[in-house]
Amino acid sequence: MKPPADFWRSGRGFEWLFAAGVVASVIYTIWYLLTYYYLPPPYFYEPSDIYADWFNTAYWARDPGTYDVWTTLYPPLSFVMLRVVGLEQCYPRVRAYESSPGLAVRDCDWLGVAGIWGFWLASVVIMYLALRKWDKSRAIPRTICVGLGWPLLNGIERGNLILMAFPFFLLATMPLLKSTKWRWFFAGMAVNLKVYLIAPLLTPLFKRRWRWVEGAMLGVVMVYLVSFAILGRGTPFEILRNITSWSNKEFENILDFWPATTYQGLRSVLTNENATVPIGLLIGSRMVEYTVLFIDVLLRVTQAFLLVAFAAAWLRPEVVTRYRLYLLGILIALVTSEAGGYTPVFMMALLMMEPWKGFGRIFSICACYLLALSADIKLEEMMELTRTTYYRDSQVISATYLTVWPFVRPLLIQAVAIAMSCVTIREVWMDVRFQGWASRWRFRGDAPMLPGIKHPTPPGQG
Repeated sequence: MKPPADFWRSGRGFEWLFAAGVVASVIYTIWYLLTYYYLPPPYFYEPSDIYADWFNTAYWARDPGTYDVWTTLYPPLSFVMLRVVGLEQCYPRVRAYESSPGLAVRDCDWLGVAGIWGFWLASVVIMYLALRKWDKSRAIPRTICVGLGWPLLNGIERGNLILMAFPFFLLATMPLLKSTKWRWFFAGMAVNLKVYLIAPLLTPLFKRRWRWVEGAMLGVVMVYLVSFAILGRGTPFEILRNITSWSNKEFENILDFWPATTYQGLRSVLTNENATVPIGLLIGSRMVEYTVLFIDVLLRVTQAFLLVAFAAAWLRPEVVTRYRLYLLGILIALVTSEAGGYTPVFMMALLMMEPWKGFGRIFSICACYLLALSADIKLEEMMELTRTTYYRDSQVISATYLTVWPFVRPLLIQAVAIAMSCVTIREVWMDVRFQGWASRWRFRGDAPMLPGIKHPTPPGQG
C-alpha cells in the first residue's frame, strides 16, 4: 500500500527516512563497539575515558580543591547534585594527583552510572511529550533525532553534565508546564549547570517579556545561593577567574578539537607553533593565513546575521516565536565559544519546534538530522596506539583517523545560524511590507490583540 502523497509533500516521509538513518548509525556504533571494543569516530578518541566528565566532577565534588586545584568552570549546583547522585563510599580522599581520579570509581558507583542513563531517559521522554503536543505526526522521528542523535549520545559517552541541564532546559522552554514559577525554577537549574544557557533565556527581552526574564534571573540567583550555601565554595570571582584562564588556553593536540562545534580549536592548532602535529609545516604558511582569515570572516558574518535577526525580532516581536528567539540565543552562544560536541542538542531541540516550511527551515531541520548521525567518513589513518578500553577493561590497538566531521560540523552549525537568521529577517520584512512600520504590540511581545479589531495576517504567517 503506497503512502498518501501528502506524506511526502509535508516532509514527514523525508523525516522518517532521516530518522531511520540516525537509528542505523546507532546500530553501526553498537556493532563497532562489540567488534573493536571502543567507539568509532566521531566519539572521543580515548577508549578508557568513558563517563570521564561525570566521575571526575563527582570526585572533585568531594574534594576541597574544586576551584583552586582543579580550576573548574562549573557552578556549585553541579557538585551538589553529583554528591546526591553517587555513592559516598566509592570516593576515597586519595589519588588527587591523578589526572582523572574519578575513573577508578566507575565500577563501584553504580548510582552514578544509573544517573547518567536516567537523565538521558528523562530528556527523551520530555522531548517526546513536547513534540507530541506540538505536532503528533512528527513527534517520533524528531524525538529520534534529538534523543538518539550523536550530540546527546556523545554526552552519555563523556558523562557530561549536559545530561542534567538538558531536561531542565526543556522544562523551562517547551510547552509542557503551565506554571511560570516552575519554568523560572527550571531555568535557574539549567543555567547553574551550564552557564552559557543564560544566552537563550535572556532572549524573551526581545518580545518585551520583562517579567519572565526577571523571574528566570531571580531563579538563577536563588538556585546559585542555595547550592553555594550547601557546597561552601564556588564564588563568582573563582568561577570568573577560571573561565578567563580556560578561554586563553591553546590547543596543542589536533585530536582535541575533533568533537568541536566551532573552528576555534582548528584555528588554535594552525597558529600554535607547539602543536603536536605542525599543520603549518605540512600545508604551508600562506594556506594557514588563508584558512585563519576564512574562519575569522565566517564567524563575524554569522554573528552579524544573528544580531540583525535580533534587531528584527525587537522591531516585530509578534512575528517571531519564543522558540525561535531561544534558538537564536543558543546559536550565538554556540558559534562564539567552544563548549563541546554535545552542545548542539539544545539547537536541535529548538529547531524541532519549527514547521517543515520554506527553504531556511527545511535546510536547518535536515542539518539537525545530519548532525545526529553517529558516523563519520574516514579520510586517512593518523596513528595506532595500544590503549586500555573501559568496555572490556583490557588492552586494544586503537586507530585514530583524520575524518570529515571536524571540518564540516562547525560550518554546518554556522550555516544553520545564517539560515534561521535569514528566515527571521524575511518574516519581519514581510510583516512590515504588509502593514507598515507600526507594530501591533507596542509594549509586550506576548500581549493579546485588541478585542473587536480585525488584525489581518501577513502572507506566510497564517
